[in-house]
Amino acid sequence: MSKIKIGVIGAGSISEAHLNAYANNDKVELYAICDLNEERAKAKAEKYGASKTYVDYHDLMNDQDIDAVSICTWNNTHADIAIAALNSGKNVLVEKPMTTSMEKAYEMEETVKKTGKKLQVGFVRRYASNTQVLKKFIEEDDLGEIYYAKATCIRRLGNPGGWFSDIERSGGGPLIDIGVHVIDVLWYLMGCPKVKSISGNTYNKLGNRKNIKNLSFYQAADYDPDKNTVEDMANAMIRFENGASLLVDVSFTLHAKQDEISVKLYGTKGGAEVEPSLAIVTEKYDTILNLAPQVDSTTFDFGQAFQAEIDHFVDVCLGEKETLSPVADGVEMTKILSGIYESAEKGKEIYFD
Repeated sequence: MSKIKIGVIGAGSISEAHLNAYANNDKVELYAICDLNEERAKAKAEKYGASKTYVDYHDLMNDQDIDAVSICTWNNTHADIAIAALNSGKNVLVEKPMTTSMEKAYEMEETVKKTGKKLQVGFVRRYASNTQVLKKFIEEDDLGEIYYAKATCIRRLGNPGGWFSDIERSGGGPLIDIGVHVIDVLWYLMGCPKVKSISGNTYNKLGNRKNIKNLSFYQAADYDPDKNTVEDMANAMIRFENGASLLVDVSFTLHAKQDEISVKLYGTKGGAEVEPSLAIVTEKYDTILNLAPQVDSTTFDFGQAFQAEIDHFVDVCLGEKETLSPVADGVEMTKILSGIYESAEKGKEIYFD
């Protein structure tokens, strides 16, 4: 069987997860790497054995040997690059968020329909083993009707700066960067119900907190503490057409005692926690049971999840599987994220038809 040829666009930090996973897949030839920084593209190409490098993604699109691409660029460029790739006959894996505007989201969806090519959104937590274990319990109705979910992803100090804190390139702060992951994994496990209304809040109170010493955190390559145009934290209540609701709060920086991640959902027959550790709560013979699944990883395993996501995408490209994160879900998640920001800006609940 001939290997599919992959091009990776954007050679920043998240590209490493894609490149490593492709390198571990024997159905793939890592063929090309594209980055605005030519030296960085060449360094990654040498490291991973890619035969071609590009500075302009349009040139990569003209390379008909490339079957599919991973898009690992600034959020505001995702849509245009994905649309160009689809139109050039390539399948696409685009990092989350799929895009930063509803207009672009709909354009991406239409391009998928028009070209017949595949687009997978990088909702990597859907592919994590702890998520997939719980999904089987939900599909067998062990939790019953899921009517409430809540997610917390708090960083007490963790604004990466650089393009992450530039709203023109990122589209937002912690909500669109880390919040999208926890919102999406719950929405996915709830069965992807249609959003009905959103009440959201965003706060810009603390900035980059460059005054803090003795506590390190990830900083983008272009980190500049004096440039920050995104929110510090956001929270929201999301209501769905089926009556279910989802509560979320996320932050880059907050006067919290410690970082916290919590992903939970509740149904008529039982409840479950995905993070900080996989657990299932149920009852039998009038007794509440806390079930502890015996699995390799009860929490999100970064390497495993990215490998599973990339392997799945490769199989989608080969026509062997359907994606777990299609463009339609990317559109609805863009609607949710945009709705939270709109509600916060207007100071009122937003309703959807």
